[in-house]
Amino acid sequence: TSILIKNKKKHMNTLSWIILSGILMSIISLVGGLTFIVKESTFKKLLLPLVALAAGSLIGGALFHMLPESIEHIGNEKIVYIWFVIGFVTFLILEQFLHWHHCHSISDHKKEPLTYLILIADGLHNFIGGLAVGASFMIDIRLGIATWTAAALHEIPQELGDFGILVHGGWKSSQALAYNFISSLTFLLGGLLVYTIAENIEIAFLVPFAAGNFLYIASADLIPQIKHSDKIKANLIHLLWFIIGLTILLIPSLLLVH
Repeated sequence: TSILIKNKKKHMNTLSWIILSGILMSIISLVGGLTFIVKESTFKKLLLPLVALAAGSLIGGALFHMLPESIEHIGNEKIVYIWFVIGFVTFLILEQFLHWHHCHSISDHKKEPLTYLILIADGLHNFIGGLAVGASFMIDIRLGIATWTAAALHEIPQELGDFGILVHGGWKSSQALAYNFISSLTFLLGGLLVYTIAENIEIAFLVPFAAGNFLYIASADLIPQIKHSDKIKANLIHLLWFIIGLTILLIPSLLLVH
């Protein structure tokens, strides 16, 4: 009986973390509201350093936490790397067929019909992210926190970019903010779905799958945006923020004993 009570408390604690992570991610989606108080020129200065930070954190999350935890949980088996590659290729397919780009320039101009596609793609992206973070919390709370941190740092520049595109696509700022928030709720939906099915379906594969997602986003979408500046100072700033993103995820992996 005591074991059952202990397991029940553990599951409730995990559920609480999943719900909290979903709520916090939805709050992050409101970051576009900063446009009401910050000039567009300031946004452009902030966006690429944030992209660099996100790229480093995604790679750090994938390589320092998610893959090692997958190997520890599943074993150093080829299936771990197969799911990693599947995760990478899945996002390549999504980007090819949904024209899904994660960090848009604030100055992009899109026709309004395409803005709906952005919201659909963002909702799908958040749902997959919720699945990944939920699965990570189910395996280990510390892994869940690390995975959420990498996802959240990436979410900030993405939401800023998406918000800018919606506004340039003809949406009112209040509408863009509201619909960005609605699309972010799929993150919580994904986390709750994982929690619901975890007892009946093995969900550990979602962690290496998500690691592949993270590596694709960082390498295909984010890094190309920060490496083409013709100014040495800008390149150094981007490199610094990239290293900071890596370090944010590296330090906990060195300090925490599993």
